[in-house]
Amino acid sequence: MKNFISLSILTLLFISCSGGDDNSDTENTAPTVPVLTLPADNKLCVDNTVNLEWKKSTDKNKDEIYYQIEIALDNQFEQIIQTTESSSNSQQIELNKNTAYYWRIKATDSEGLSSAFSKTYKFYTAGDAVVNHLPFAPELVSPAVNITLNNTTAALKWNATDADNDILSYDVYFGSVNPPTTKIKENYTSKTADVTLQPAKEYFWRIVAKDNKGGETVGQIWKFKSK
Repeated sequence: MKNFISLSILTLLFISCSGGDDNSDTENTAPTVPVLTLPADNKLCVDNTVNLEWKKSTDKNKDEIYYQIEIALDNQFEQIIQTTESSSNSQQIELNKNTAYYWRIKATDSEGLSSAFSKTYKFYTAGDAVVNHLPFAPELVSPAVNITLNNTTAALKWNATDADNDILSYDVYFGSVNPPTTKIKENYTSKTADVTLQPAKEYFWRIVAKDNKGGETVGQIWKFKSK
């Protein structure tokens, strides 16, 4: 009888230890990142009522997905003018005319787990009259913000586009004060500029993008350090 009781206890312990709560097969995972489709990047929209469209995300756990849409006046989304949600892969939104907008989306499942934000797209809404549209805000290529460089020189690289496909030129401001006030390039047509660095300093730079019709857009301030 004692042997039977001991065997029963051991059996229960084995079941308890081996059964566990292994949720590895059912662990919730975030939805995939949405892919923006319309309006195309750099698009000049003929109307200020804009249809936003994107490819649906997928969810490994088959959870219900909804999308958070952010629309901003800058490409760093520090000036968000509207945030909305949608359960479908499209949303119609009315915006101001003759304005540059930047938008992105992330997907969230019914368990509250979110994907990363999509790539940022930008578009311009046309005005009532034929006008010149300002260049979109310059975009950073390199050096990355807050990076520390172990070099005596650096190549400042950026990108910029224009809804009218105007020819662009750039004023480059660079220095160790914030905001940078020293203009090292003026009416510059390249998208890269080499600068000399001193050890153990923090540098700030910005780009002013100018079209050939007198329009200009001042970019944000970027910074990095030298070792």
